[in-house]
Parts: sequence; structure tokens; C-alpha cells
Amino acid sequence: MASEFKKKAFWRAVVAEFLAMSLFIFISIGSALGFSFPVVGNKTSTRSQDNVKVSLAFGLSIATMAQSVGHISGAHLNPAVTLGLLLSCQISILKALMYIIAQCLGAVVATAILSGVTSSLPNNLLGLNSLSEGINAGQGLGIEIIATFQLVLCVLATTDRRRNDVSGSAPLAIGLSVALGHLLAIDYTGCGINPARSFGSALIANNFENHWIFWVGPIIGGASAALIYDFILAPRTSDLTDRMKVWTSGQVEEYDLEGDDMNSRVEMKPK
Repeated sequence: MASEFKKKAFWRAVVAEFLAMSLFIFISIGSALGFSFPVVGNKTSTRSQDNVKVSLAFGLSIATMAQSVGHISGAHLNPAVTLGLLLSCQISILKALMYIIAQCLGAVVATAILSGVTSSLPNNLLGLNSLSEGINAGQGLGIEIIATFQLVLCVLATTDRRRNDVSGSAPLAIGLSVALGHLLAIDYTGCGINPARSFGSALIANNFENHWIFWVGPIIGGASAALIYDFILAPRTSDLTDRMKVWTSGQVEEYDLEGDDMNSRVEMKPK
């Protein structure tokens, strides 16, 4: 674990997660807030929220960031995805922890910038996730679990290095999965499926009502997807003990042992 901590490629990956998360949050939540501004030429009328537009903004921004930094960090951009890959024994515990910190910091920074950009909006909650009227905590938790489950399952399946049948774009497939989750969950919970994204809005808006749902739901969904994929849908032949060594040392092929060769990282790009 100490040797991984000293590698330049490790810290480049952490910085890439922070930068990509910041851009993702600014673009996606910014697209959701824009409808609140008055329609040009009519100061008394506002646009209606377009769930398809917001879902595509989240999905396409994830796909773009994954294409941009996937070769550097794997472009997790979501603590639930990071947890899924950790349970799948694809990243070390240290790397997972640093990624989650970077993701949360990126979300907070981007939301804080958005707060300044949209400061003229009244009652601006900055994309805060909350339960819709008529949805209780248990129902909201279920929506978050299912929406996150399909996302993490897509990530694991699309980036599975054992597959040779994936001919399309992995970042686009994952981006579409994010969009799909939003099309499902926006009307129920505002669609969290990303604890860091929910945390940034809650912190800057200083509103943590039912915030636990947007951590517990994605954690359960992501962990379930990893365990079901690895042990039921596509069991791995490698010994579990050997796989768990990744938790302390990282994957052997992830970093060049002689130097910092970034070309060996293929977490986001299927072989």
C-alpha cells in the first residue's frame, strides 16, 4: 500500500477524479438549474423542467469525462462505482478511499461555483436531492438502490477485461446507464445514485434532510451489483485470496513497476 502511495501515476489518477468530478457536477447540475431563469422576452414566465434534458446532461457529461480521464483514473466519478470496483477486487483500499475523498471535494467545489453563478435564483437548492411528495424514506431508498444497481452492473460488465464481445464505446454505454437511472429516479428522489453528487448539494445548501438515503441506497445498490456480478453472473476463476491482495497493493498491471507508465491502465476501456 505504501509503494502505491508513492507513485506519481497514483496521484495523477486522484487529481483526474477531482477535476473530472468538478466538471461533471458543474455541467450536469447546471443544466438542471437553468430552467429556473425567466424565458427571454418574458420576465414573468419560466421554463418547465425537462427530465429528458437533465438525464441526457448527466449521462453525456459522464461519458465525456470517462472518455477524457478513463485512461488516467478509470473515471469512477461516483463513490458507489468505486465501492463496486473495490468489492470486485479491482482497486486497492487506499485508492478507493482517496478516490471517494477526491469525488466529494470535486462535487463540493463545483456546487460552490454554481452557487455563485446562480446566485440570482430565489430558493436555489443547487440540485439538492429530496423525496417527492407521497414518497416515503423506504420507497426512496428502494429507487436509489435499483437505479444504482443497474449503473454499477453496467460498469462492471462493460469494463470486464475477460470480454471480447464489446465493440462499442464503454464510456457511452456507462453514460447511457447514468441517463437511464435519471429517467427512472428524477421524479421520485431527484436521482442521487451518486453519494458525492448528493453530498455537494447538501453541504452547500446546508440541507441534510433524508440525506442518508442518498448514501445508503447507492452503497447497497453498488455493493449488490458487484457481488452478484462477480459470484453469480460472471464468476472469476482466480483465487479469492489472490484477488484480495489487490486491496493492499493494487493491480499489478495498473502501474508499471519500473516507472509510471500510464498506458497500462485499462479500467474504463474494455480489452
